[in-house]
Amino acid sequence: MNDIATHSQGEALSERQQAVLDAVLALMVEQGDQLTMTAVARRASCSKETLYKWFGDRDGLLTATVQWQASKVRADNYDRQALDAATLRKSLRDFAENWLSVITSQTSIALNRAAIGHAASGKSNLGGIVLANGRFAIGERLKPVLEAGRAAGLLDFDDAETAFRTFFGLVGRDVQIRLLLGDALVSGKAEIQRDAARATDQFLTLHGRPKTAPKA
Repeated sequence: MNDIATHSQGEALSERQQAVLDAVLALMVEQGDQLTMTAVARRASCSKETLYKWFGDRDGLLTATVQWQASKVRADNYDRQALDAATLRKSLRDFAENWLSVITSQTSIALNRAAIGHAASGKSNLGGIVLANGRFAIGERLKPVLEAGRAAGLLDFDDAETAFRTFFGLVGRDVQIRLLLGDALVSGKAEIQRDAARATDQFLTLHGRPKTAPKA
């Protein structure tokens, strides 16, 4: 279980709760933002009372769903005291691969399209939920890796948030916006691995110390 697979009360999700959240994601792919507790209960083969008990309300269910989706983007475990250039590079590359795999999935595309629509119309707080538990939470997950790299003399930057945003931009480029707008962009495993490796090299060229930056 990873560190963000929790529901709104902060407790670890059970396998049954995870299955419910997968049902929510599947419904969003099929139906967009036309999501009701009744439809979720029917798809997940549970009662609405159980959903309210576990997640509180619709916003609580959506928050847990976003957290569950975002939990797939994670940084590798590493020994801060023994961090070297190869380990740092691998951690950044793996994080980039995780993130690209998530944002190019049909579930993520559907979730973000719904969030954008709700943010524009004021229909619900889904936009805020996705922002807080997606982009911002993911940033807080990677910034300790960047700071550990700086402490080990492998990276050079003034501000961790700025460095993260640079890495975020190099990894994501225009991929997410193109997918959200309906572009039939092919992002298979090989393409994702290539793009993640390229973004990592570019970031280390910008912020890596001489022993970390790619050879010219």
